[in-house]
Amino acid sequence: MARVCWPYFDPEYENLSVRINPPRVSVDNTSYRDCTLIKVDSVNKPGILLEVVQILSDLDLIITKAYISSDGGWFMDVFHVTDQHGKKITDGKTIDYIEKALGPKGHTTNGVNNWPGKRVGVHSLGDYTAIELIGRDRPGLLSEISAILTNLHFNVVAAEVWTHNRRIACVVYVNDDITCRAVDDPTRLSIMEEQLKNILRGCEDDEQVVRTSFSMGFTHVDRRLHQMLFADRDYEGSGLTTEVDHPTSFKPKITVEHCEDKDYSVVNVRCKDRAKLMFDIVCTLTDMQYVVFHAAISSDGPYASQEYYIRHMDGCTLDTAGEKERVIKCLEAAIQRRVSEGLSLELCAKDRVGLLSEVTRILRENGLAVTRAGVTTIGEKAVNVFYVRDASGNAVDMKTIEALRKEIGHTMMLKVKKDPASAKAPETSGWAKTNFFFGNLLEKFLA
Repeated sequence: MARVCWPYFDPEYENLSVRINPPRVSVDNTSYRDCTLIKVDSVNKPGILLEVVQILSDLDLIITKAYISSDGGWFMDVFHVTDQHGKKITDGKTIDYIEKALGPKGHTTNGVNNWPGKRVGVHSLGDYTAIELIGRDRPGLLSEISAILTNLHFNVVAAEVWTHNRRIACVVYVNDDITCRAVDDPTRLSIMEEQLKNILRGCEDDEQVVRTSFSMGFTHVDRRLHQMLFADRDYEGSGLTTEVDHPTSFKPKITVEHCEDKDYSVVNVRCKDRAKLMFDIVCTLTDMQYVVFHAAISSDGPYASQEYYIRHMDGCTLDTAGEKERVIKCLEAAIQRRVSEGLSLELCAKDRVGLLSEVTRILRENGLAVTRAGVTTIGEKAVNVFYVRDASGNAVDMKTIEALRKEIGHTMMLKVKKDPASAKAPETSGWAKTNFFFGNLLEKFLA
C-alpha cells in the first residue's frame, strides 16, 4: 500500500509577518510638555487595537488624545497619555513594561496572558476559583451573596461588581476558608451555585433572570463584565432608567453616519471624560464584531470627543436604522456601566474570613446600596472600594457616613472620596477623576 505523505506546514508560518516586521514601540517624554507620547507600529491583525488599549488601561494611564490608522496590512497608533494624577509617565519600570508588552515579545503577539491582573478562570488562578454572577439588582444583594459564601466556608479574596439598568454583574474570586486553596469539589460547588441562584432570583420564577457559572479559560475581567451585561441585554433597559440613575447632563451623545468616500460607518461619541473610556468603547465595538479602521480621540476639559471609522467584520457598513440604533444603545450602556455618581468609600482592614460579609451587612443596615465595588486582598490587608447611594438611589447624607464611620472606625480605616454635593452640580464642578482603580489591586492580588 502506498504511503501518503502530507506536505510539511511550518506552525510558525502564521507569525512570519510579525517576525519579519516586529512591532515598533516608542515612549517619548520630550515632544510634549504635559504628556507622554506612545507610538505603536505593527502588522495589522484582528483585535490588535483592543489589546493595545487594554494594556494602557490596565496600567491606569489616562488617554487624553489618540490617533489610530489600520487600513491595509499595517497598524499605527499614537497615544497621548498621563498617569492618573495628570503627570507624565516617568517611572522606569512602567516605561520598560510598556515597551516589552507592546513590543515583539509582548502582548500583541501572545494575547492577554502576559497581563495577569485581569484574568478570569478556574484553572488559571491556582489557589482561587472564579465565579461569574449576573441577575436583577436590588439593595443589599451584595451583602446576601457575601453572607452565603461565608456560611458555606468560602473566603472572598477579590471581586469586581458592576450594576447598570437594575442588573448586576460580578466576578468573584474565592477559596476555601481553611485550606486557602481553590475549591474543586463538584458537590460543594453545586450547593453554592444553587444557593446563589436562589438569592439572585429573589421573588421571580423565571430561570432566565439569573445565571451563575464557574469561569473557564482566560478573559480580561472588565471585558468579561461588559460581555456579561451585553449578553444580558442591559442596553435594552435604557428606557427604564430614571433621572436619578443618569441625569441628562451625563448622557452620552452618539451618532452614526456614513462616509461616502471610503465606505465606512462613522461613530461619533461625545460625553463626560473619565478613565478607561476608550477601552470601554473599543471593547464593545470589538465584541459586537466591528473593526475599527481609523479613530481620533481627544479630551476638551471635562468632555471627551471620540470618532471611529468602522465596518462589520464581513466588510459591511451600518446601513439600516435598526443597526445604527443598536450600536448607539450598546455604546451608551458601555459608557454608563462604569459611571458611579455616588460616594466612593475606601475601606482598609486586616484580612479575615467573613470580612466582606460583615462590611456589606453594615452598609445595608445603614441604608446604603452598592452600585459598583472592587474588593481584593494584598498580603494580610483587605482593600475594598464601594460606590454607594441611599436605598432610593439618591446621594448619601453625610450623617449616614458619620454613623458608618463610628460603627466601623475601631476595626478598619474608612476614606470618603467624593462629596455628595459634587454629584448634584456636575456642570459647574466637573467630573472628578477617581484616584483609585481596581486594576492595580487585582494585578497585585493575582501576581
